[in-house]
Amino acid sequence: MSHGHHDEEVLPLLDTYTPPAADLDRVGRMALGIGAIFGVATAVFGYSNPARFFQAYLVGYVWVFGVAMGCFGLMALHHLSGGAWGIMIRRILEAATRTIPALAVGFVPIALGMGRLYSWSRPEGAFHHGLRAVYLTPKGFVVRAAICFVLWSTMALVLSRLSLAQDQTGRPSIKRRMQFIAAGGIIVHVLCMTVAAIDWLMSLSPNWASTIYGFYVIVGQIVSGLAFIILIALFLVGRQPLAGRFRPDHFHDYGKLLLAFIMIWAYFAVSQFLIIWSGNLPEETSWYMGRTLGGWKWFTLVLVFSHFVLPFVLLLSRNLKRDVGRLAKVAAMMLVVRWLDLYWLVAPAFSDRVSLRAIDVTTPVAIAGIWVFLFTRELKTRSLLPPREPSLKEALGHV
Repeated sequence: MSHGHHDEEVLPLLDTYTPPAADLDRVGRMALGIGAIFGVATAVFGYSNPARFFQAYLVGYVWVFGVAMGCFGLMALHHLSGGAWGIMIRRILEAATRTIPALAVGFVPIALGMGRLYSWSRPEGAFHHGLRAVYLTPKGFVVRAAICFVLWSTMALVLSRLSLAQDQTGRPSIKRRMQFIAAGGIIVHVLCMTVAAIDWLMSLSPNWASTIYGFYVIVGQIVSGLAFIILIALFLVGRQPLAGRFRPDHFHDYGKLLLAFIMIWAYFAVSQFLIIWSGNLPEETSWYMGRTLGGWKWFTLVLVFSHFVLPFVLLLSRNLKRDVGRLAKVAAMMLVVRWLDLYWLVAPAFSDRVSLRAIDVTTPVAIAGIWVFLFTRELKTRSLLPPREPSLKEALGHV
């Protein structure tokens, strides 16, 4: 041990929890194969209808990106609160956030397709005076996205490095540093994600604005992240080294968190709707008119039922939350519903009819397949549990 840290008590190495690499490799290869097949299908469909490709890509990309960013938010929350719930899934969260630099590359098609997606980026649709003319410019759009990706990637990689340093050195001071970085990380993340939500999604209807749109998107991402974590935990719970380590109590915690964030999502959705409805200003209500009239009315009702009513009723059950198999079914449903929510945010900006095409399905599956491959590659590079985390014993004996 270096003399600089002779006053620190090094934490003991409890165990080395190496991941089930063979199984992870198989899942990764399968995901990549599916991603490639659906990617080819997307290319074929997109070639004949480029405008539709960019719409489908935007929805699919923001959906997959939301899973990674939901994991980022949960990781920062875990470091900040130090709860035992986060220790069991910390490595899953870290692996997901280490894919953010790759997701930055995935943003390129959106930047290239800007002219087809955003009316303000075309000369005839541009704002010529006022704040929006200064803010909504093609150059500003790209620069803001670049800054956000640099900040997210840096924070995710710094937290991942510190977590690895804790494994190797066992210095207690590292935990405090991670907590400190996570505190700043949450503030930066909320600011960056609000900017991204406004730029990528809200500006599809450039004359419309909502002050809680950013929070609506961020909370939706945390729902995506939790649903993804529950599914990965289901995969790991039957395999060494985590077989028997995950207990019903852990899943009870994740189920409670999922229920809490679904309720927060519904709270933001309803408050935004009520504020705009009671204000009754034409430039604000038009956004909701587009989503509550014609074919979109049924889509909106399905969304309300599947994103709030059904999961709310199911997740009230203590037994369901403690049974990983049943909880994972709700989680899988929530991931699909998260895609529906993003489709509902994007598609009505282009059409007042609901017209789901094959490309709307192949694109998100292609992006998700490639992303899951990258995720499994990251997950197998570290021990699955942080062996020198001071609270690990408490987390394992979480009864």
